[in-house]
Amino acid sequence: MDLFADRPQTLVVDAEGGIRYWPAFVGGDEAAAWFAALRDGCAWQHQRRPMYDRVVDVPRLQAWYALDAPPDGLPLATMLARVQAAFPAAYNSVGLNLYRDGRDSVAMHNDKLHMLVPGQPIALLSLGATRRMNIRAKAGGRALGIDLEPGSLLVMSHASQTTHEHGIPKTSQAMPPRMSVVFRARPAMAAPSRPPGQKASEAGRNALRRTFTPAHTLNRSVFPAAGRTSGADGETPPMHHSGMDSTSPITDPAARRAARRP
Repeated sequence: MDLFADRPQTLVVDAEGGIRYWPAFVGGDEAAAWFAALRDGCAWQHQRRPMYDRVVDVPRLQAWYALDAPPDGLPLATMLARVQAAFPAAYNSVGLNLYRDGRDSVAMHNDKLHMLVPGQPIALLSLGATRRMNIRAKAGGRALGIDLEPGSLLVMSHASQTTHEHGIPKTSQAMPPRMSVVFRARPAMAAPSRPPGQKASEAGRNALRRTFTPAHTLNRSVFPAAGRTSGADGETPPMHHSGMDSTSPITDPAARRAARRP
C-alpha cells in the first residue's frame, strides 16, 4: 500500500501553492460513475479553428458549464463540493475535455491569464483512462511527466501559468477514453455562455475565431483525422458571436503564434 496515495504531491513550488497532484482523490467506483454520467450526459462540442491557411479540427471533444446552476443529471455539483472541500476557491466555471483515444491530445500551453481570476487555482479532475501530462518550465529544461490516474486531482496555481506549460501528448498505444474536468475561477465576462444564444461580450467576439458543432456521437470516425492539430488548450468557453468570419485563416505572425499557444 502506498502510504502517500491520499496526500498531494508537490510538483512545482511557488508562492501560491504551485502545482500539486493528488493521485487518489476519489475512489475508483465513484470516478467510474462520474465518467459514465458525464460521457453520456454532457453537451459535447466539436471545435474547428483557423490555423495558417486552413481550418483544422481540435483533437478532442469539449463541453463547458457555468457553476451557478449546473445542469440536472450531471454530477458537477457533487464534484465541485468535493474539490472545494480540499482546495477552496471561487470556482464559477467548469470545462470538460474528452480524449477519445491516444490520437486526441492538447499541445503544451498555459491557461490564458486574462481568462482567470488572479490568485485563484485551477483544479483538474481526471476520469477514465490514465494519460501522461507533461509539465515544462518556460525558462527551459526537461519536462516533468506525470501519469494522471482516474480519480486523481491536479491543482495548478494562477502563478504557475506564468512560469510553466502543460500538455497531453499523442500516443500510439491503444488508449481507452479519458476525460478532464477542470474547475476555474473566471472573470464575469469570461464565464461560459448559458443558455445557448446568450449574447457574448464585444471582447469575447473579437477574441474568438472558432466554430463549435454539437457532437451527436462520440464516434471518432464522424470527425476525420485529416487536418488535426494538437493546438488549442480547450480552456476558452464558447461565446456566440456575429460579424466575424469564423473560418478565415490567421495570416498575421503574432496571431499564428497565439493560435499555436492558446
